[in-house]
Amino acid sequence: MHHPFWGVVIKGGRRIDRAETGLQRARKTMVIATALYRGSHLVAGGSVVTQHQRDRPFPWLALVAAIAATALIWFMAARHRRLVSWAVGLDVLVIGCLLPFGAYVWGGARTQESIAWVMLLGGSASAMAAVAFGARLLVVAVVLLVATHLAGYLLVEADAAVTGAHLNALVFSAVVSWVLTWYLCRQGEQVDAANRRALDAEAQRARFAERVAHHNALHDTVLATLTAIARGGVDANTSMMRERCAREAAYLRRLVEEADDREHASEVRAALEESVRAAEALGLRVTARYHALPAVPGEIALTMARAATEALNNVRCHAGTGHAFLTAAGDSGRLVVTVVDRGRGFAVEGAGRQGASGPAGAGASGGSVVRAASVPPATGGIGLDRCVYARMRGVGGRALVDSAPGEGVRVELRWPG
Repeated sequence: MHHPFWGVVIKGGRRIDRAETGLQRARKTMVIATALYRGSHLVAGGSVVTQHQRDRPFPWLALVAAIAATALIWFMAARHRRLVSWAVGLDVLVIGCLLPFGAYVWGGARTQESIAWVMLLGGSASAMAAVAFGARLLVVAVVLLVATHLAGYLLVEADAAVTGAHLNALVFSAVVSWVLTWYLCRQGEQVDAANRRALDAEAQRARFAERVAHHNALHDTVLATLTAIARGGVDANTSMMRERCAREAAYLRRLVEEADDREHASEVRAALEESVRAAEALGLRVTARYHALPAVPGEIALTMARAATEALNNVRCHAGTGHAFLTAAGDSGRLVVTVVDRGRGFAVEGAGRQGASGPAGAGASGGSVVRAASVPPATGGIGLDRCVYARMRGVGGRALVDSAPGEGVRVELRWPG
């Protein structure tokens, strides 16, 4: 359930606060302030009706109409997170301008005391107009309220002092409300601008730190290898050197292929890249691909990376192949990481394989996979149980394994499960 005015999402019984801008908070403050102002007038009107006019039907109808108009304004403000112009305009016309004449004609209000509580509602109507309207429309609304209220007090032959005090309150309710709205919105915009500058600075620092990390990694790997070959210190034709060059070429390829989603999901990509580099440092060649990564909490990114590390370790130790494929992508709001090899594979016991199409080493993210009911010790089943399945369950995700003898192994990690 979503409540847009308060910026709260109720999901799964949990209350999650959404980030609000400073301008939105300023507008919400003025909505609350004007609602409280109107509430005080309704309380005063209810007190007058129940004590002095309870035998007449129109005062009760007028009070109900004022409450209904206020509820409409509050409901629309809750939906749009601000006062809606047409709802406030309706309140100004009906409650502010027409209700005093209705009280005079049908309510029997012939004295300033009997009509005063109806007139009081015009002050809160004027205040809400100052929040909802632009300058020109506000002037029109205030002039209209002043004219109708002046006519109303003249009809009941109110004292000049009472009439002047009421009209003064009517005008300055709009002035004070307008000044407060202008000031709070200006402060909110300044806060928003400061937040944007802080976020930009933080993003710039993060990009700089990432560049430094990449430069250090290139210095320790690619540059060191090229320097050793250039100096003739190693034989570039040995299988070990060719394998090292292949791993470092894959690392450079991943740097070149980094997409725009890196800024939005840098924690996920950085954590998985660390797992890939750790596996490559131990002699495993990893082809990694990233696409449309969703932003996830840091704890989730770290857990997914650790589970992927264990899957890569199983490839290195048990698959009988020196090459693995890692794919990470977004899938309808989920983060899906797959680790695939074209090694010897194993027979999935218990649940068996369902809906698997083709070799597990195809590297695709589709296909139906089922978690192995039990995994032979030779394939690293203990590591899968403790370091993959348990970790994913602990963060609300899940892990699935698909394998068959001679067809390699496919491990799929999903969050949320």
